Parts: sequence; C-alpha cells; structure tokens
Amino acid sequence: MITALILIPLIGALLVAVLPRAVSRTATLAIITAAAAVVAYIMLFFNTGLGGLQLVEMATWVPSIGADYLVAVDGLSLLLVLLTTLVVPFGLIASKNPTRGFCSLLLLTMGALYGTFTAHNFILWFLFYEMSLIPAFLLIKLWGGEKRDSAATQFFVFTFLGSVAMLVAMLGVYHTTGTFNFHEFGAIGRNGLLTGTAGWFMFTGVCLGIAVKVPVFPFHTWLPDAYTAAPTGVSMVLTGILSKMGVYAALRLLLPLFPQQIQAAQPILLTLVVLSIVLSTLAALAQQDLKRMVAYISINHLGYCMLAIVAIGTTVAVPPDARVAFAPDVQAALGGVFMQIFNHGITAAALFYWAGLLEERRGSRLLGDFGGLMQQTPQLCAWMSLAMFSSLGLPGLNGFIGEILIFKGAFNLAPVATACAGFGLLITAGVFLRAMQKLFSGPLADSCKSFPALTLQEKLIVIPVSILMLALGIVPGFMFHIFNATVTHMANLFS
Repeated sequence: MITALILIPLIGALLVAVLPRAVSRTATLAIITAAAAVVAYIMLFFNTGLGGLQLVEMATWVPSIGADYLVAVDGLSLLLVLLTTLVVPFGLIASKNPTRGFCSLLLLTMGALYGTFTAHNFILWFLFYEMSLIPAFLLIKLWGGEKRDSAATQFFVFTFLGSVAMLVAMLGVYHTTGTFNFHEFGAIGRNGLLTGTAGWFMFTGVCLGIAVKVPVFPFHTWLPDAYTAAPTGVSMVLTGILSKMGVYAALRLLLPLFPQQIQAAQPILLTLVVLSIVLSTLAALAQQDLKRMVAYISINHLGYCMLAIVAIGTTVAVPPDARVAFAPDVQAALGGVFMQIFNHGITAAALFYWAGLLEERRGSRLLGDFGGLMQQTPQLCAWMSLAMFSSLGLPGLNGFIGEILIFKGAFNLAPVATACAGFGLLITAGVFLRAMQKLFSGPLADSCKSFPALTLQEKLIVIPVSILMLALGIVPGFMFHIFNATVTHMANLFS
C-alpha cells in the first residue's frame, strides 16, 4: 500500500506532463484524490495502539552499501502523510490557471514527500529527501514572482550544501555501525557507539543539514526570499510540508543517534534555537510585505519544535534510575512537537493562501496599501482573523495545543531557554495584532473601496480549513489518537 501511495503521484506526474493543458488541473486533482484514497486505506489498517513500524515493506536493494527498500508507517509518518494529502491539493486549488509543467512538478513533489515520510532506510530516505529539492527549485524559478532567480538559487544552494553535510556524516555513521535503518538508531545512541572526535564530526554534519532545512538561525536567510518569491500555492506547500522535513530528520536521525552530543552542546544549540524564535518574530514585526511576515513567523513556530527536541537532550545527563521522573515531560514535549508539526502545516498554508487572495484583489501585499477592509469585506476579515489567531496560539484554536505541550515539557527540561523563548509568543501576538489593525481597521482606503468579497469557491476552501482549526483546538483527541503510542515508544528511548 505504501509503495502504491508513493508511485501514484510519481506516475501521475509523467501522465499530466503529456496530457492536454485544458485537463491538467482536473487530472492532477484526480490523481491526488486517488492518493488520498490510499491514505484512507492505510489509516483503516493502522493500529493506533502500536508505537512501532506498521505495514512494513522491505526488500534488499544495494546490500554492498547497506541500502534496503524499507518503507513503513508509524504515528509520526502517518501524521505527515496525512498533512501532505491535505496541503498539496490546497496549494493546487490556490494556484490560478496552473500549467501542465506546474501540475507535474507539484505531483513529483508530493511523491517525494510521501517517500520521505515513509522510508526508514537512510539511503532510500535521502533519495526522496533530495528528490523534493528539484521540483521545488523549478517551481520557484519558473513560476515565482519578483527576484525569483536569486531566491531559487539561494534555496537550492543552501539546502543542497546542508544535504551534502548530512550525507557525509551519515556515511560515517554507517562505517561505524554498519546500518542505515532508522529503527536501529535508538540502540546505537543508547549504547554510545558514536563517540570521540569522529562522533562529533558526524553530529556536526547532521546538525548542519537539519539547521538549514528547518531552518535555524543563522542558516535561515534563504527562507524569507524563497517563500516570498514563490507563487502562492508553492509557498503553501513549502511552509506547510517541506519545512517539516528538517524537524522530521531531527526526530529520526539527530535525537536517536547523538543524545550525548546534544547534551554536551545543549547551551549552544538552545541559544541558536532561542535566537531563531525571538529574532524571527522581531523581523516579522518589521515587515511590510505580508508574505515575508508570514515567512518569518514560520521560522518562529518551527523553532518551538527544535526547542523541545534539544531540551529532551537534558535527560542524557540524568542517572538512568532517575530518568523515569522526566518521562512525562519528554512525552509532553514530543507530543507537542508532533501536534505543532501538523497544526503549523495547516495554519501557515492558510495564511499564505490569504496573502495570495489579498494580493490578487489589490495587486499588492504591502500592509500600508490596505485599510478598513472590515467595512468592505467583513466575512473575509473574520475568516482571515481566525487563521491569524490560530498562528498566535489563541486558546480554543489548533495553534495553542502544540505550543502549550512544548512549553509544558520543555520548561522542566530546559527552564531558562524555555522562559526566554516565551518572549517569542508575546512578539508574535504583536505581529498579528499590528497586521489586523493595518488591514482591517481604520478608514477604508480609496484603493479598497471596490474590494471584492469572498466568492463561493473561496468560501468552500476557507471554511473547511477554518473548521479544522477549530476542531483541532477544541477536541484535539482524535489527532492525538493517531500518534500517542508512537510518542510513548519514542519517549522510552530517552527517559
């Protein structure tokens, strides 16, 4: 089933590339629907009570380099597969008159993402991981807006160099341990097999790859340019899913393999993470471009995930018989990361969608070019405000759940860094309240007096997404049900 899930969008990308342009969008939606049906079938067979890998498909591939075809799902994989299935069609619908090439590259990205989130052998995982880089680069460079060439180049160079560092480091891991399979990494880290100078070089390489992909300060400079230059639908996919690949790598590679190094380097890592959280919100506060503002807020939200992951490294320094006391905190932090991954994917994609709608109507994304929209389009302002409140973490909406769990778990593990990161929450609230004031309040700007209201098609998009944000904020249990067993299983590796 998992192989079929990966192949459907990949084969579909080839099919769409040769179909007439008039049917490319419809054919792409049909292919995405077929993939969604497979995801639903996988969920039907997925046992939420088991924390390990399920629906495993394994075959020997290139034994001389330890490469196996190993695909499977656990709670984390299924969560990200589900997120991909939701965000990619959202991004396609947000794209106006997509060409065959655009649709084909979007499907190729989707197949690469499915492979990334289900592959459990590093070589296979890395191929899918890198495969997603090429279509994303082309989507920015060919269909992006102003400064798309430099933005696409930055995106490619930064992520490619980070990937090379990770690959070299993981080759060292294989040379030392003889395995590339993810499910064996936990035992390697617990037994301290990656030590000494070589272990630190491996740790540094993996860290660099993850720091670029998430991204973490000071490796974040490519992201605002790439997200701003990309077309709206591509920005939604970049922030909604591709940005989660770095956090996913931290959970699969960094935390299991290098717990001792994380604990030793924790002051430096926590400092960089806190700087990412706080400085990104300050940068967002200074922006006039709405898309650029949302891009910086995306760095902030993913910084909370990295805060929890690095904070969990504290448990390594605790005597084994005392680690059990930290088990609830580790589980809370991990559960918060899982929830934040999903919630940020939905909310950030929605915010970029709103930015695209405003730009389409006004021809500008600058906050100063708007004003008084509440008088002209109250429904648009109300639904957009809900997405903003979700992003700033208002209780009752989905953005609150992941953040409160991260802070609950991380505070007992790394109290000083977590307290400092709390300033990011305050500044984020200021960022969105400022944006709401400039967009919705005050006298109606002359340029907005003929501002069109939401169309029926747009309502059919934004209302279900908004209802999902409310549902996840009020009754998040149905989402926790998917990954609770996996959180417990992973937490047992560190406590």
